[in-house]
Amino acid sequence: MKYRQLGDSDLTVSEISLGSWLTYGLGVDDSNARACLDRAFDCGINFIDTANVYGKGAAESFLGKALKSRPRDSYILATKLYFPMTETDRGLSAEQIYKQIDASLNRLQTDYVDLYQCHRYDVDTPLEETMEALSTVVRQGKARYIGFSEWNAEQIAASLAIPGVVKFVSSQPQYSMLWRKPEAEVFPLCAANGIGQIVWSPLGQGVLTGKYLPGQPPPNDSRAASSEMNTFWSDDLRSDNVLAAIQELRPIAARLDLTMAQLALAWVLREPNVSSAIVGASRPQQVDDNVAAAGVIIPEDELREIDQVLAPVMATFRGTQPPPKKKT
Repeated sequence: MKYRQLGDSDLTVSEISLGSWLTYGLGVDDSNARACLDRAFDCGINFIDTANVYGKGAAESFLGKALKSRPRDSYILATKLYFPMTETDRGLSAEQIYKQIDASLNRLQTDYVDLYQCHRYDVDTPLEETMEALSTVVRQGKARYIGFSEWNAEQIAASLAIPGVVKFVSSQPQYSMLWRKPEAEVFPLCAANGIGQIVWSPLGQGVLTGKYLPGQPPPNDSRAASSEMNTFWSDDLRSDNVLAAIQELRPIAARLDLTMAQLALAWVLREPNVSSAIVGASRPQQVDDNVAAAGVIIPEDELREIDQVLAPVMATFRGTQPPPKKKT
């Protein structure tokens, strides 16, 4: 395993980190989840990412039990808030931040998290209120650092302009060979302000592993075949055009003696502002495969070839998730 500093923090995180979206406490049974977690630590992963909304607290509760026997300083733990936990509990108001951090710490069975993240931007709460409340959480010792997920450059810049508050050290955007939107504005702004990237869905929800073939149903044991884990798949991600283009990456991976997953992970890690790539795993063998991408350098010729292969589908690719439902 290789490690990178997370922004301007003193956190040194593994290049591959373990996430729990749609998996632990929800789509993966506890025995397999524990096996994946144990394997992750054996392989040198030290960074675990979760959120209060994953399984409406189930992922945090699972991690609280599974991590309880490990020394607290042996791993870096991150969670998030924003999405609804009940009909009235949502967003980034001061009231919610104070309520949700305590609830998360209770489920995680710990006194603090290393990183507390805003899962999205809250347009209904003044940014100053959010930043002041997050700063209070840090000063109380309930979180060591703060971060955000899926904020745009304007929102990030606005947070940086607020005086007297704790500054963000991390950004968690979706980023992969198929989804490169953060490169234009978010990465440069963050790099200039000591904010590191913890990227989610670097494998395009598993599509970039090459296991989904055009014109064929998904494997029975895959995320795409699970009704509990495939609800966030976009039509673009399922399209034969995208799946066929991804198969054209196989010769590149083979030439470099990499699996398709390792190629996709090494691709996101080529970006200096990326501190860690979050992966989900339902089997320990997936952890082994993903971890082997740490430290891999893809030559420039192959990087150009990847761009050439994916350019036709990227021109019309709208994202890995279905568009948000319009409010009625």
